[in-house]
Amino acid sequence: QTREHILLARQVGVPKIVVFMNKCDAVDDPELLDLVELELRDLLKKYEFPGDEIPIVRGSALKAMEAAIKPESKSDDPAFKCIYELMDAVDSYIPVPERNTDKPFLMPIEDVFSITGRGTVGTGRVERGKAKVGDEVELIGLGAHKKTVITGAEMFRKELDEVRAGDNAGLLLRGVDKTELERGMVVAKPGSITPHMKFSAQVYVLKKEEGGRHTPFFTGYRPQFYFRTTDVTGVATLPGGTEMIMPGDNVDGMAIELISQIAMEEGLRFAIREGGHTVGAGVVTKIVE
Repeated sequence: QTREHILLARQVGVPKIVVFMNKCDAVDDPELLDLVELELRDLLKKYEFPGDEIPIVRGSALKAMEAAIKPESKSDDPAFKCIYELMDAVDSYIPVPERNTDKPFLMPIEDVFSITGRGTVGTGRVERGKAKVGDEVELIGLGAHKKTVITGAEMFRKELDEVRAGDNAGLLLRGVDKTELERGMVVAKPGSITPHMKFSAQVYVLKKEEGGRHTPFFTGYRPQFYFRTTDVTGVATLPGGTEMIMPGDNVDGMAIELISQIAMEEGLRFAIREGGHTVGAGVVTKIVE
């Protein structure tokens, strides 16, 4: 699980990691903890993270939580020390991300609600750009291609005039029925992104030890491709001259055809999944259709 998280962090481009070594209360031997820390640093380096400089904080989340729910607990309880250390490490080591506000607006839909008398709300995290109440936007993906207008926006129950990259927001969309909006679509600036089903990709297939497949796959392989917030089934065609792809292989020029359209552009990353397990990761290199 740790390995899978580090791999996924590398694949989706997480720039900085802080590690919390949990359950340290269950181990009496400090040398064992040192050993685990060394192994962790090696694992981080293997996936191209700076293993020597990454802060690794030791502690016990359970002990901190048990202390926190005692009515008489004080803020300087020793059980909280590791949590304060963790937050200090996050504050000092992880830079405040630059908000990607100058690109065209795009928000993947995670959830859909209908508000009686007002209409349909799509929620999600704004991936890039910014949008104001009154702006025209487009719904794209999974068969949708419709223009609408943002008639309201809120974040954490507060009404906003504008949403920006990084905000977890809900957008009220004019004239959109609850059945027309679903997880996996995107709300975007009109004309900025288009829906596609066929593309070629560069793909890394996880090894068995990384939680991936145990066996190779061939042309006609039908996994789920996870884009942004949703899985879409698709069929893979291997590049010419490649008979099969083994776990651990890195493949360029794999052709993929999805069963429904997804808003995509070159450089978009995705995961390959089977029954909810990640078995590979890829990036769109060329849109075909």
